[in-house]
Amino acid sequence: MSFNTFGRVLRFSTWGESHGPAIGAVVDGCPPGLALSEADIQPFLDQRRPGTSKFTTQRREPDAVRILSGVFEGKTTGTPISLMIENVDQRSKDYSDVAKAYRPGHADYAYDAKYGFRDYRGGGRSSARETASRVAAGAVARLVVPEVDIFAWVSEIGGDAIDPAQFDPAEIANNPFFCPDPVAANRWEKLVDDARLDGSSLGAVVECVASGVPAGWGAPLYAKLDSELAAAMMSINAVKGVEIGDGFAAARLRGEQNADPMRPGNEGPVFLANHAGGIAGGISTGQPVKVRVAFKPTSSILIPVETVTREGEASDIVTRGRHDPCVGIRGVPVVEAMMALVLADQKLLHRAQCG
Repeated sequence: MSFNTFGRVLRFSTWGESHGPAIGAVVDGCPPGLALSEADIQPFLDQRRPGTSKFTTQRREPDAVRILSGVFEGKTTGTPISLMIENVDQRSKDYSDVAKAYRPGHADYAYDAKYGFRDYRGGGRSSARETASRVAAGAVARLVVPEVDIFAWVSEIGGDAIDPAQFDPAEIANNPFFCPDPVAANRWEKLVDDARLDGSSLGAVVECVASGVPAGWGAPLYAKLDSELAAAMMSINAVKGVEIGDGFAAARLRGEQNADPMRPGNEGPVFLANHAGGIAGGISTGQPVKVRVAFKPTSSILIPVETVTREGEASDIVTRGRHDPCVGIRGVPVVEAMMALVLADQKLLHRAQCG
């Protein structure tokens, strides 16, 4: 691939394919002396791990991470940190039809058009399996920003949104949807299960908030905090839209409605609103950084869809195998990881210029 690295000071690259022997990440630029073990990474991978409920793919992967380099006596050394996750439950035979024809909505045709060759087993690099590597790298990034608290949740599935008045952070870990609204979580059980039984899939919206981000992170004009976040989230497979703060809703407001009023405080200004999502001019304001991420429905479905073969002939395709009926559900830890990676990079970039 011509470009496979994200970040400027804290950089990471992912490697491996969905049905290869293993996947992983290399994290470079991490400061030395941070306590790091596999036990620090594993809980985040367990959140993303497949097969944890009937609402996710039934592929059974332990997603056990191994640290291969960059750590000595339990501390980061400042050298590249190599992370590996073995693939143990591939079923490549499920993709015999995908080898012959393209899945509409998937990256099959685009990869073939670019490279003249593609790994059809699970989609190769275009599979959501790649995101496990990001989650592992994000766990390292969290060590660089201990002052920041990052958490995400699913706010909408298949067009059915949570009720903000029912928002309870404690509920996020109590259901398989990362849903903060227990009433919505009950609705989603039937919604997602119906799509699964129909052989179809649903899209979702994931929201993420990072609190404790100090004012000053972000480098205008070409490394703005919001532009880096947008690029990070859009790089996740299946993501089709990103909003910072009010996002598109801001376009429907008047200037006085969209403003974030300020009043004097003991430690700087006190903001009375946060329409900007904690970022102004590409620089953090000290308010919570807020991002919304839209995941499209999974393209691998059992309902026949019109397509063409590699030879250009008309065909229909049914994608068999084990797939997420709503890939956005497992996108929650991935969005958190990308938030951590961007914030860690921006913290180090800020320190490099401003001390």
